[in-house]
Amino acid sequence: MADIAIRAGCAADIGRLLDIERSAAALLLEHGAHDLFAMHSLSADDLQRGIDSRMLTVAEVGSQAVGFALCGEVDGQAYLFEMDVLPEVGRRGIGSALLESVCAQAGARGCATISLVTLRNVPWNAPFYAARGFYELPISRHGPQLAQLIAHEQMLGFPMQLRVVMQRGVQSAAPLPTAP
Repeated sequence: MADIAIRAGCAADIGRLLDIERSAAALLLEHGAHDLFAMHSLSADDLQRGIDSRMLTVAEVGSQAVGFALCGEVDGQAYLFEMDVLPEVGRRGIGSALLESVCAQAGARGCATISLVTLRNVPWNAPFYAARGFYELPISRHGPQLAQLIAHEQMLGFPMQLRVVMQRGVQSAAPLPTAP
């Protein structure tokens, strides 16, 4: 999709991004963990913190937000907390463009890697990331903050046998996108 624009998130995006998250979560209706994911969705405050820290990236098509990635840092490296794309524009390169942008941003901030936790058995989760260079990160390489995130998910009741921690290296020297 040639007309994808990637930019930093801004406060005006928050309502739209929450709608995108709900639409993307609907794809998991048949998944056993859907109700848990729905109960632990992002809040407007989560997105605002991403804006304030310049860790929220938005994908637009035709000046309309169609996806986003919310990042942060865990154990001193980049961490992808969530990435969603509107299902009706899925499989058109938007998720890949978002992912490559946040990886480049992580490199520009001096991070060597980016990690995430995702569903192992959903095609647009672990297989998507694996096709883009992510690999399963063994427990022996989990830092203390990552281990704490995993323990928190387990405490909330997430099906940990279906979850997988993944990581890949990032490239440096890419400029950070700017807000509109």
